[in-house]
Amino acid sequence: MKYVYIIQSLSKSDEYYTGGTDDFIERLKAHNAGKSPHTANLLPWKPVVVISFADSQRAIDFERYLKSGSGRAFALKHFR
Repeated sequence: MKYVYIIQSLSKSDEYYTGGTDDFIERLKAHNAGKSPHTANLLPWKPVVVISFADSQRAIDFERYLKSGSGRAFALKHFR
C-alpha cells in the first residue's frame, strides 16, 4: 500500500504538509522527531487525512495534485 497524507502543525495550526509514504505511522514519527527538514521547525504534527492506495502511481498522481494550486483548494475545502 501507498499512503498520501496531510498533517497539521500543532505549534502553528495554519501550517499543513502533504506527503506520500509506504508506512504512514513511521513517517509521522519521523516528522515529529524532526527528521524531515520541511517540517522540523513546526513540531509537533498531527494527521488530518490519510488515504491509502493499492496502486502506487495513483498515489503519486494524487499527491502531486494535492500539491498543485487546485489540489490545495480541494484539500482546504474537503479535508481541513
